[in-house]
Amino acid sequence: QVQLVESGGGLVQAGGSLRLSCLASGRTLKTYAVGWFRQTPTKAREFVASMDKGGGITEYGDSVRGRFTISRDNSLNTVFLDMNSLKPEDTAVYYCAAGQRILTIATVTPLYDYWGQGTQVTVSS
Repeated sequence: QVQLVESGGGLVQAGGSLRLSCLASGRTLKTYAVGWFRQTPTKAREFVASMDKGGGITEYGDSVRGRFTISRDNSLNTVFLDMNSLKPEDTAVYYCAAGQRILTIATVTPLYDYWGQGTQVTVSS
């Protein structure tokens, strides 16, 4: 079992930045591909970013590419999401996820085995 806990969400003005963290416990994260997703009350869960086990391969959703960066520190068992040039449409609950069956990266939710509880990000205009 892997437990994931997100932190770092909050309220920020448009154009600002936030760094989300996802701390894993229970097992070492280095054998899992990781991802970030987001969801609003009116939309399905949306893919944001994913990184492979070694940290050498990344993929981003079209709406965040060039503004967000996913990274991981396996020694800290932590995944990060650096969000820059934030827009009001980035407002959502952000979830981190981990999947052991994923060969490189994954953009769809069923491939992930474990999920955090989410952290709210609100971007004001």
